[in-house]
Amino acid sequence: MKPARLRADVLAGLTTSFALVPECIAFALVAHLNPLMGLYGAFIICTLTALFGGRPGMVSGAAGSMAVVIVALVVEHGVQYLLATVLLGGLIMITFGLLRLGKLVRMVPYPVMLGFVNGLAIIIALAQLEHFKAGEDWLGGTPLYLMLGLVALTMAIVYLLPRLTRTVPPALVAILGVGLLVYLLGLPTRTLGDMAHIAGGLPSLALPDIPWSLETLKIIAPYAVLMALVGLLETLLTLNLTDEITESRGYPDRECVALGAANIVSGAFGGMGGCAMIGQTVINLSSGGRGRLSGVVAGVMILLFVLFLSPLIERIPLAALVGVMFVVAQQTFAWGSLRVAGKVPTSDVLVIVAVTVITVFTDLATAVLCGIVIAALNFAWHHARELYADSHVEGDGSKLYRVHGTLFFASTTPFLNQFDPAGDPAEVTLDCQHLSFVDYSAIAALKTLRERYAKAGKHLRVLHLSERCKKLFKRAGEQH
Repeated sequence: MKPARLRADVLAGLTTSFALVPECIAFALVAHLNPLMGLYGAFIICTLTALFGGRPGMVSGAAGSMAVVIVALVVEHGVQYLLATVLLGGLIMITFGLLRLGKLVRMVPYPVMLGFVNGLAIIIALAQLEHFKAGEDWLGGTPLYLMLGLVALTMAIVYLLPRLTRTVPPALVAILGVGLLVYLLGLPTRTLGDMAHIAGGLPSLALPDIPWSLETLKIIAPYAVLMALVGLLETLLTLNLTDEITESRGYPDRECVALGAANIVSGAFGGMGGCAMIGQTVINLSSGGRGRLSGVVAGVMILLFVLFLSPLIERIPLAALVGVMFVVAQQTFAWGSLRVAGKVPTSDVLVIVAVTVITVFTDLATAVLCGIVIAALNFAWHHARELYADSHVEGDGSKLYRVHGTLFFASTTPFLNQFDPAGDPAEVTLDCQHLSFVDYSAIAALKTLRERYAKAGKHLRVLHLSERCKKLFKRAGEQH
């Protein structure tokens, strides 16, 4: 590895580690867990996926989307059941990757991707507003103005420093610079230590203390499946985004296996479950991180913070981290999706908006599923409208229909409406040379058409069925 690449990855990993700490602590608190569980999970998952995953430059950790999923489990059954859920969720992720199902992410339409990115950008920004509160009350007066000023200063450094030099990541300079300023001037603002104390020892190996029984499996299985689904979705979509930013290709199946293995190790060592984190990935990439080393440095630094550097890390002002995350939210949001609103089909705009809103107000899995369903229904609607028929009367008095398009569940009615059994001559020919049969609805439609002509006392002859169509008919037990 070239020295310049090595240096860029190390600095990017260091920058990313600063951004990982408050996020992982916050997500652990959301899930009613000890903050150290979030940090241990971030160290293990970030390091292992960086070493063995399918997408260098992508950063994984204890993600908020997965924390939200397991809150009810922790409250009702406790931490040990969560650890068992993380183990089972990891097994599901590995199975998903070994079955080579990562390619399914290709079925996610681009408007859904845009909605996913926009929704997560809004969530990242809204999550920072919690740092403008003291308990349940919003900050006011001098504390608020000081917080706003430090956030603005951080954002200014991140935006303006690249115009002067690109030798160091601007986010790293902003965090350290604002932190030093607060320390030297003794400014009374909240720091990372006000969120939680992060000092601790090495994570220890211990299997979850639960009864290993069918009853336990019934409790944890639904949460494990949901956790795996959300984690895989967020990871694969973030992998796609990373591919676009770096103009390179990752390996989704390998990433799924590595993520599952990392979750199993995390659960075995008392850490939270996790997946790819889009905000931290954007920080890493924008700071110059492209290789596996950047993720390894980010993960190892988190462990060093816990073991040795907690007194220094806890002095970092929250305002500096909030400012960086606001920039990340701005850079993550696909602003181009607003500019093309009047240039792309209304249905695509609807998908983008729907996925964005559902991501913000529910969860990622629901949003992506809804987006795919909306896009699929829209595709089916437009494809069904493209079916049409040419017809003319032959010299012998029979009538010939040539149907063009695709016959499937959404186009059966337009297909049947092309024909006039009552008014057609006794002999009718259907030429299927330009017609594709897709599903059983297509077979049923042709059967219905034959029955209509037979009921009218007329004969329908079908020509030029493709071999694939013949196989569909044979499989359905129909004569063609």
